[in-house]
Amino acid sequence: MQTQPSAVELSDHQLTEAVAELHTIRDWVRFCVSCFRGCDVHLGHGTSDPFAEATALVMQTLNLEWSADAEILDARVLPSERQRMADLLRRRVNDRVPLAYLLNLAYFAGLPFYVDERVLVPRSPIAELIHNGFEPWLGQEPQRVLDMCTGSGCIAIACATAFEDALVDATDISLDALSVAAINIEHHDLQERVHLLESDVFSKLPGQRYDLIVSNPPYVDAEDMADLPEEFLREPELGLAAGADGLDICKRILAEAADYLSDDGILVVEVGNSQWALEQTFPDVAFEWVEFENGGQGVFVLTAAACREHQALFESAI
Repeated sequence: MQTQPSAVELSDHQLTEAVAELHTIRDWVRFCVSCFRGCDVHLGHGTSDPFAEATALVMQTLNLEWSADAEILDARVLPSERQRMADLLRRRVNDRVPLAYLLNLAYFAGLPFYVDERVLVPRSPIAELIHNGFEPWLGQEPQRVLDMCTGSGCIAIACATAFEDALVDATDISLDALSVAAINIEHHDLQERVHLLESDVFSKLPGQRYDLIVSNPPYVDAEDMADLPEEFLREPELGLAAGADGLDICKRILAEAADYLSDDGILVVEVGNSQWALEQTFPDVAFEWVEFENGGQGVFVLTAAACREHQALFESAI
């Protein structure tokens, strides 16, 4: 997909001047905020706050904690560090590369994850559900969890961290994505409890029942794909596009979930802006939509009983 050139870019003169004249951490955070706003940079990969994005760029480049003492903001920055920040800022503003790809770092559910262009940048509101133990829908901690369309592995790893006795299967159709997930599983030392499987939805899964099936599958419809900001076009299209109505993958998950859920299991799926299309497609299904305290929408919960009740209907929609 061809992207349009940025309407406003940073010039070489501006960046050279910044390297020469900006001396403290505070200077660089302020300059980055001004650049993001002045160049109409789209923020949507974890924050909508240009100050937070600027702080992340500067502090991570300097290998400093974001919560460092405020006095450190007046510390002077070495010329080599200034050049490094200028280079990253140029790529963020002029090339519209998401910051997580520039840093190879994103946080999800309070945990750090390695990310690059092979996977989507983690940003799902499902993190809040994991933090809350999927209450009130899960009656007890799950013993078996399936994370479908795992990408970077962030949901699977966060579930394994939250549910210390659970075994987690994490599947994806993309071998590139599974390679990134493997890096993160090793980093979090969860090789014994999080297992990766190459599978197109349920196609290669062994006969197994899960107490929790959770998925953040591709769900962007054709119209929204055509209007995505440049930053999102840096992400793999395989992880975003899901047909005309955004439901190609979700329908397949719904059609088979009943066969893989335990009697008291639940299915949790994010469909984002395709929520309306899902409700129009299945008007007789009582999807339970999660209300998030920290922002986000388009995540539904269905019990195993509801999945069985409507399985024939779901199958007919494929």
